[in-house]
Amino acid sequence: MQRRALSMLFLLAALNAPAFAQQPATQSTPAQSSRVTPSQIDQARDERLAQDWGLRGDEWGRYRELMEGPLGIHSPDLDPLTALGIEARSDEERRRYAELQVQVEARRVEKLLAYQRAYDEAWQHLHPDAQRVNLADALPGGSAMTGSGRTAVFVRDGCAPCAQVVQRLQTANAEFDLYMVGSRQDDARIREWAQRAQIDPARVRSGSITLNHDGGRWLALGLPGELPAVVRQVNGQWQRQP
Repeated sequence: MQRRALSMLFLLAALNAPAFAQQPATQSTPAQSSRVTPSQIDQARDERLAQDWGLRGDEWGRYRELMEGPLGIHSPDLDPLTALGIEARSDEERRRYAELQVQVEARRVEKLLAYQRAYDEAWQHLHPDAQRVNLADALPGGSAMTGSGRTAVFVRDGCAPCAQVVQRLQTANAEFDLYMVGSRQDDARIREWAQRAQIDPARVRSGSITLNHDGGRWLALGLPGELPAVVRQVNGQWQRQP
C-alpha cells in the first residue's frame, strides 16, 4: 500500500513538471532583420559620399544619372560639383554648386600643395631620369588654364592625328602643356602615349613639355571641334590654333 502511494506521488510530480523540464533546450538565433543587405551598404556609401561633397541625397542621385549619360561618356573624370554645375537647371543651382566647389577646392589646394612638394622630392630621389607626370592641378581648369602664354594641347588615346600634332609642335621647338582626355588619372597611360608619340623625355624633364591629366578642362573650355586641339589664350579668351 505504501509503495502504491509513492508511485502515485512520482506520477503526479512528473505530470505537473514545468514544460521546460520536458523539452530539449534550443539555441536562439539572431533575428533576420539584423542582417545588413547589399542595398543598405550601397545606400550608406552614397550618403557618405554626398556628405563629403556637401550634397543632398537627391543631388547625389542626379549626379550619378548624369554620369551614366552623354556627359559621363565625354568627360568621365568630372567631379560631382562640376557635373552638377554644368548641367544646372537654374541660376540658383549654378551659384550653389560654384560656392560649394570653391569651399571644397580651397581645402584641397592646401593639401595638394603640401603633397606636391613631397611628390617632387620623392620623384627626384627615386626616378631622376624618368618622365614625370604632373599631379592634377588644384582646380578644374585651374593654374594651367590661366593664360601663362603657353600652348595647351588636348589629346586622347587611340588618336593618330593627336600624335602627329604633338610631333609637329615638338619639331618646331614649341613649349606646351599636353592634356590627355579620358586618362582616368592613370599616369602609366599618359607615359605610354607619350612614348608612342615620340615625345622627348629630356623636354619633359626640363618642363618645356608637360604631361597632364585633363580632369574636365577640355569640356570646361567649351570649344567646338574634335581632338586633337591646340589652344592658346588670346585677349582673355581661349581659342583653337591651326
